[in-house]
Amino acid sequence: MIPDFARSHVRPARNSGGPITGLLGGSFNPAHGGHRRISLFTMQALQLDELWWMVSPGNPLKPRKGMAPLGARVHSAKKMSRNAPIRVTAIERELGTRYTADTLRALKRRYPNRRFVWLMGSDNLAQFHRWKNWRGIAREMPIAVIARPGYDRAAVASPAMAWLRRYRLSAARFCNRREWSAPALIELRFDPDPRSATQVRRADRQWAKSFTGQPPRDDVTRSFIQDSPTRIDHEGTLA
Repeated sequence: MIPDFARSHVRPARNSGGPITGLLGGSFNPAHGGHRRISLFTMQALQLDELWWMVSPGNPLKPRKGMAPLGARVHSAKKMSRNAPIRVTAIERELGTRYTADTLRALKRRYPNRRFVWLMGSDNLAQFHRWKNWRGIAREMPIAVIARPGYDRAAVASPAMAWLRRYRLSAARFCNRREWSAPALIELRFDPDPRSATQVRRADRQWAKSFTGQPPRDDVTRSFIQDSPTRIDHEGTLA
């Protein structure tokens, strides 16, 4: 069991360059303890300096019905990430990108001194081949895949895994390698967490009403996040 800690991570001197930042895209509808636990586990396993929760304005592989306003989802993420080295952002709206591949390229241009790692659940790896320019995503930055109960078999048998398996790295090799390059696939396993956003919504269908009021501030861009009509962004999310 990985403890739920909330402290700054010290990046060892194994790599030269800027801070190492994990990127977790999701609808966060709403954010819950499973998101936090997975994030802190991944930060420790990969020795990340910080992690960004990128709250997606929309997801073409998920129905829009039942999706709370962006502001409410960001508020829920900020509450769940409190006192942890996690920054909540809706930066895609400012970047003006439509798909994940475009978002990752734009982030690298905007923050050239950072090194990014894309995080996804094994459920997303199973459908990764459906994402626009998925091989391009893999070439932009390392990908860490977090095991999710019930999805491992589909992920292993997926077309994307057939291509990515040649780039597998253990977490230890990833942390100790001297050069920062992609493609790289790191598979992470830990005690399954049964929590899900679907369960939270079923237990409280009015959860978003508790987050009405002043628009939240983006932890990365520092701008206020105003609700607007939903736009398509991340193909896949960790709900």
